[in-house]
Amino acid sequence: MILSRAVTAIVLASLFAVGACRQAGPSFQSTDITGAGFGRDFSLSDPDGKTRTLADFRGKVLVVFFGFTQCPDVCPTTLLRMKEVMAALEPAEAEKVRVAFITVDPERDTAEVLSQYVTAFDPRFVGLRADPEKTAEVAKEFKVFYMKVPGSTPESYTVDHTAASYVFDTDGKIRLMVKHGASVDTIVHDLRQLL
Repeated sequence: MILSRAVTAIVLASLFAVGACRQAGPSFQSTDITGAGFGRDFSLSDPDGKTRTLADFRGKVLVVFFGFTQCPDVCPTTLLRMKEVMAALEPAEAEKVRVAFITVDPERDTAEVLSQYVTAFDPRFVGLRADPEKTAEVAKEFKVFYMKVPGSTPESYTVDHTAASYVFDTDGKIRLMVKHGASVDTIVHDLRQLL
């Protein structure tokens, strides 16, 4: 009788532990920033001149990256990796994911330049821009650093900037920070947790 009670107690404890694990939520490989007090919204123009906010992407998992089209390495590498992520997802999954590239160089990244650059990686990717003042406000809201670095001519400057991407869930809530250089497998795993 005592052994039977002990076995029952162990079985019940095991079932409780399994149930608790199931309720723990997704297991991310990137940095979980769920509940962060930044990246709450943006209001930027797409290449067609339409104002876009986080609400426009509700129902989709949104990956947000800040960069500029003349970036020699980090930006094209990030967009290429996101193209590979989209290819690695099942087609139905990929249709539920969007990538927004927010320029930190609005002086050179016109709507036309931004559109051609971003959609060259994937036609579902969207470029977003604003005037310099609004760009600074949005970058501050996302805790993104950027700074012009002079070049040999006034037009040949570069821009140092934060290289991480932010991921929002289908409800428009910020959930993840993906480090530059994260693998395709890591990103695919995390996006699937949110889909």
